[in-house]
Amino acid sequence: MTSRISIIGAGPGGLTCARILQKHGVPVTVYDRDPHPHARNQGGTLDLHADDGQLALREAGLTEEFFALARPEGQEMRRLDPAGRLLERHVPAEGEFFRPEIDRGQLRDLLLGSLEPGTVRWGRTLDGVDGGLLRFTDGKTIETDLVIGADGAFSRVRPAVSAAVPEYVGITFLEAWFEDVENAHPDLAALVGQGSAMAADGDRCVFAQRNSGDHIRVYIIQRLPVDWITAAGLNPGDTAGIRSWLLDAFAEWSPSMLRMITGNDGPYVDRPLFALPVPHTWEHQPTVTLLGDAAHLMPPLGVGANLAMLDACELALALAGSGSIGEGVAMYEETMVPRSVEIARRLEGGAAGLLDSYDGALAG
Repeated sequence: MTSRISIIGAGPGGLTCARILQKHGVPVTVYDRDPHPHARNQGGTLDLHADDGQLALREAGLTEEFFALARPEGQEMRRLDPAGRLLERHVPAEGEFFRPEIDRGQLRDLLLGSLEPGTVRWGRTLDGVDGGLLRFTDGKTIETDLVIGADGAFSRVRPAVSAAVPEYVGITFLEAWFEDVENAHPDLAALVGQGSAMAADGDRCVFAQRNSGDHIRVYIIQRLPVDWITAAGLNPGDTAGIRSWLLDAFAEWSPSMLRMITGNDGPYVDRPLFALPVPHTWEHQPTVTLLGDAAHLMPPLGVGANLAMLDACELALALAGSGSIGEGVAMYEETMVPRSVEIARRLEGGAAGLLDSYDGALAG
């Protein structure tokens, strides 16, 4: 295939698609708005499932490299109560590899390192798509035969096929980081263990997740207005003010659990949850398609990165095995769209369940 294929977004989905296309001899270019690969933190840890994320990595020829980085012990799950008492614990069996953890940054570096030099063009922020023309915010344009929107929740490619926009689901995550936890935060390290730990009281939830490099990320999950920080008279950089607000909100929780919420190193990061309307479909266009959150943004209930990588794998294989771009896109969408609609219907409104119980959410 000599067609010009352009992927927008160098996340797990976009990079997986590029890797598999190149494995099949199909040229591709990836455009990303970040100025360089390590311009920003890539986020926490992912559990890659054997039946989607790992399947895509196997097709990409990266299984061995993945397991060299993955943490099977990260499959440990603990459920606590607001007093910090252990209610339930899952310890992975020896040789259990169904959903081992890997840091998002490590996964991205693995995929980047597998691509041909120069595949990713950094510092290219897409403004929009006009037919086969990519318009960038620096005024430059590029002609392409296929644009693949792998650019996440607020995709700049999506408007070329769909008028749908993400909607706030009423739940927000406040992210807190803890560094050098075995030395600086030993109580937290013991409470969380090697994997993840969560506690909820019906109105709010705290989810702590062990990362590599002796880091822990804590997600403070609450049902709040999207502008709750400014409505409280605070700003996102007011760490002391937000801590004081949290101490009031979680006043009935134990001191050990409060340290998980307010003993963080550095500022908080507010991450309100958005989702696309269900069902989200579009009329087939032979020159534009979507994958991952750009196609089916859902609450973080264990499917995000895994589903994006499965999309990427199926799209790349369909393009590599078809006689034309349009044929390959149609073949891919015939499977991807109904699957994503079915999963989105199943998960619709499920974000509120994060406040009540843990079922493997956040890890995907």
